[in-house]
Amino acid sequence: MSGLLLLAGCVSKTESDVVVYSALDQEFATPILDAFERTTDHDTGVISKFDVESTKTVGLVNVLIAEQQSPVCDLFWNNEIMHTVRLQKRGLLEPHDWNVDAGYPRDMIASDGTWCGFAARARVLMVNTQVLTDPAMYPSTVADLADPKWAGNCAMARPLFGTTATHFAVLRELVGHDATIDQLRAIAGNAKILSGNKQVALAVSSGTVAWGLTDTDDAIIEKDQGFPVAIVYPDQEPDQLGTLRIPNTIAIMKNAPHPIAAGKLADYLMTAETEDRLAMGDSSQLPISRGSKFPPRVLPESPVRWMRAPFEQAADDWDAWSKEVLAIFE
Repeated sequence: MSGLLLLAGCVSKTESDVVVYSALDQEFATPILDAFERTTDHDTGVISKFDVESTKTVGLVNVLIAEQQSPVCDLFWNNEIMHTVRLQKRGLLEPHDWNVDAGYPRDMIASDGTWCGFAARARVLMVNTQVLTDPAMYPSTVADLADPKWAGNCAMARPLFGTTATHFAVLRELVGHDATIDQLRAIAGNAKILSGNKQVALAVSSGTVAWGLTDTDDAIIEKDQGFPVAIVYPDQEPDQLGTLRIPNTIAIMKNAPHPIAAGKLADYLMTAETEDRLAMGDSSQLPISRGSKFPPRVLPESPVRWMRAPFEQAADDWDAWSKEVLAIFE
């Protein structure tokens, strides 16, 4: 049984307390939530609930859906976005006036104001520099996963959950359903398909494959540990889509028991200072706000072209899409 389910009934009776369900790892979220408590002159306490299972985001979302008639959670801190959008489409989130700077990327804010994205991971190509010794040899696009010259020597996580599932759902909206299905079929026959992004990063750092598609938080850990790896931000040419960012998301639950306290915490989390704290951490998360003062070490020196991701449209027909992808990768 997960940590969340063990604690699900233990909620505060203090009207000013706020109950947070967090899919971000406890080691990263707790110091920030503790800092919030210290800044509110003890007006607002935080009751934090984490799920420790490997499928924690799915577990948390299922609990939120189960509790919709009698909500326990005030604020959902998700470490990705697609399941947040699915809650949005179920009508389980409350609109909020997000205090973000001018020019904040529109794909990082819900069209109805029910969630806001911040502190992202990027979808990158991780290369073993002892296998590919010349940077001119490096892959440069996600599409290279289907290139026969890399047959059996590149890797990707199974795109049935997590950021890889989100990535290809976004591509479906940008390049079309049939083209994305064709690409997935080609990748399935060409790349090594592993259980997750962490496993892809480990396969690259060990030299089992020359390169793979993973997330920046998994890639930077291998680089920080001294393995011979390089991080490539893909699809940077003018005619390409750019690199996809997968943000953390904050959302206030509809009919939250403590909506005022939830709003205070949402405003506290959606700041450049919070993003800087996450950027300085082990996972080197990528600030979205222009007010950020700490460039994470995972970023390259040259500016990155970011993909404009239609996350809300990518969540449409999720169940039917997942069945199609499962048929390719089962």
